[in-house]
Amino acid sequence: MTERSTSDYARAAGAISSQRIATPEKGLEVKEVRIPTGRGDMPAYFAKPATGTGFPVILIAQEIFGLHEHIRDIARRFAALGYLAVAPDYFFRVGDPSAAPDIAAIRRIILAAPDSGVMTDFDSALDFAAASAGDVSRSAITGFCWGGRMAWLYARHNPRLRAAIPWYGRLGGDKTANQPLWPLDIAQEIEIPVLGLYGGADPSIPLDQIDEMRAKLGEAAVPAEIVVYADAPHAFFADYRESYRPEAAQDAWRRTLEFLRERVLQE
Repeated sequence: MTERSTSDYARAAGAISSQRIATPEKGLEVKEVRIPTGRGDMPAYFAKPATGTGFPVILIAQEIFGLHEHIRDIARRFAALGYLAVAPDYFFRVGDPSAAPDIAAIRRIILAAPDSGVMTDFDSALDFAAASAGDVSRSAITGFCWGGRMAWLYARHNPRLRAAIPWYGRLGGDKTANQPLWPLDIAQEIEIPVLGLYGGADPSIPLDQIDEMRAKLGEAAVPAEIVVYADAPHAFFADYRESYRPEAAQDAWRRTLEFLRERVLQE
């Protein structure tokens, strides 16, 4: 097992909690890879069971802190459960959030990455999974924070997915040339099952936006559910941060795995 240290986490994330989860590599194949995209080779973290083939595929959309140890550990958690997990670094053309000194620098990186390019980057990640023992006919996406927003957008972009699971991804905000649409704008165009996981004490995502998102998904007859944990803040699943709330995180993880079993694992 590779030893992990606090330096493996994002620089701007602050003090790293001693309660962080560390998933071992034993029984897994894990590696840093480069995925051809047509616009440069994209770094990604790859994890799957060490033996076998035809694994269901889970794409992992990173939080604002980039492709750091928390996201890599989530990939290993899925791989330990029999998934082929790919976490692409879709910010690689504009910067590395994990090395950024502060949130302001991270925001500049994020806003420089066009949503349209990120969508095709995930397409490339799926192609890579298909060539690496993955069964992309059984594929899903999950994402955290900014990656939760991306999971919503990719759910609309790729209706061949079987499921999407956004965690506390913002639903609305300022529109720019690089980010022209938000989940609230495209909710009625989503055709795949979605499980949204949100914190009721998250000031960045107002409850009225969550209610609006639910209503729009309902109008579109999407098989979707948004679960709100009343006292949970933003990033309640981030076990390496003070925002971590074990009870909410564990229940949301249980719901995630049940949702995937029902929607993705069936042949």
